[in-house]
Amino acid sequence: MPGSELFGKEEIIEVIKVLDRGILHRYAAEQMLGVSAVREFEKKFAEYMGSKHALGVMSGTAALKVALAALGIGPGDEVITSCFTFVATPEAILDAGAIPVFVNIDETLNLDPEDVERNITERTKAVIAVHMTGVQAKIDKIKEITDKHGLYLIEDNAQACGATYKGKKLGTFGHFGTFSFDFYKPITTGEGGMVITDDKDLFFKADCYHDHGHVHDMSIPRALENRYCIGFNYRMNELQGALGLAQISRMDEVIRRHRENKRYIKERIMDIKGLSFREIPDPDGEIASTLTVFLPSPKKALAFKEGLSKRGINVAHLGSNRWHFVPNWEHMREWKSMFAHRCPFECKFNEASLKDYSPERFARSTDILDRALSLDISVKMDKERLDKIVSSFREVAKEVL
Repeated sequence: MPGSELFGKEEIIEVIKVLDRGILHRYAAEQMLGVSAVREFEKKFAEYMGSKHALGVMSGTAALKVALAALGIGPGDEVITSCFTFVATPEAILDAGAIPVFVNIDETLNLDPEDVERNITERTKAVIAVHMTGVQAKIDKIKEITDKHGLYLIEDNAQACGATYKGKKLGTFGHFGTFSFDFYKPITTGEGGMVITDDKDLFFKADCYHDHGHVHDMSIPRALENRYCIGFNYRMNELQGALGLAQISRMDEVIRRHRENKRYIKERIMDIKGLSFREIPDPDGEIASTLTVFLPSPKKALAFKEGLSKRGINVAHLGSNRWHFVPNWEHMREWKSMFAHRCPFECKFNEASLKDYSPERFARSTDILDRALSLDISVKMDKERLDKIVSSFREVAKEVL
C-alpha cells in the first residue's frame, strides 16, 4: 500500500511530538498550546496542491459530505457522478438527501463528458467528477459543461492525490476537491481526508459544518463560541495530522516510484497484440498507481486474469468489482435504507423515485469494464518482481490471445 510502504522514523517522530503534548483534539491543542499537527498538515497540503484553503476531516467520505453540505445540496437536488466510482461517492449524495445520477464512463474509466451533459435536468445542482485509480477525468471539458449550466463542481480525488492535468493539481479545478488518506492511498493517515477550495465563503461553511457548527474563534474558550449552523463531527485528530505531516513530504517520491515501475512494465508489454491500454488525458500528470489493459472480449479478459493468477500475479477484473461499479451494488438496486422516512428513495421533494440503476443503462460502461484488467503498482517493486510481471503477461498472452 503506497503511503504505508514508506513508513519510517519521520512518522514516529511526528506522532511522539503529539503524544508528548498530550492533547489529541485539534482545536484544544491549537487553543491551549498554540500548536496543532492538523493545522500544520492543512497548511502544507494546501501549499502542495496550490489551493488557498484546506480542511482536514476524518475520511474521504466525510470530505464529500462536508463539501455537499457547504454547497447546500439536499432533497430535491440531483448530483451527477460516475457509474464507476467507490461506493462512498453516492453514499455521501444519498446521505445529503439528494439523488445520485450515474452516467457512463469512457476509455479513461472516468466520466464521459457528453453523457454528463445529456443527463443534466432542471434539478441538477452539481457534478462530482471522480478521478479513478490515479488517472484524470477529462476535467477541462467537464468544467466547461458545469460552467455553462451554472452547476457546482466537486472533484472526488480520493484515488488520484497528487495527480495533475496540464500542470494544475487535480482537486483545484472545481468548487471543492476532496481527498482520502486511508491505508490504500498514496499518502495515508490510517483513515482521514481533506477538503480544499479557493472560495473563502465556502471554506467557512465547510469548516463550521465539519465541527458541530463552530465558528472557531480562537480568542474565546471553545465552550463559549457561537455556532454558524447545525453541523456534525467530521474532525481530523492530532495523531492523523502528525502522520499526514510526515507523509506529505513523501508524496513526490511515491509518485516517482509509481511512474518508474509502471513505465518499466508497460514498455515491455506494449507490443503484445490484442492488448490495448487505458486512455490517459495527460500521461505526464497521472500518479501511475495502476496499469489497466483491455482485452478483446470479456471471455478473454477472464481467461487472462486466471492465467496471471496461476503465476502469482493478481489483477482486478473491473467489471466484476463489487466496490466500484453501480450495477454490482445490490443495496443501491434494492433501495436498502435503515431509515423509516426512505428519503431520497421515496421522498416528497422528488418528482419520482431514484433514477434507473439497472445494468442495461450502463451497457457502454459494462462493455469497457468487462474487458478491463487492472494491476496495482506498488512503491516497492524490485526488478525481480517487475520482470516476473512482464514475463507472466507475455506467457499468458501466448495462451489466450
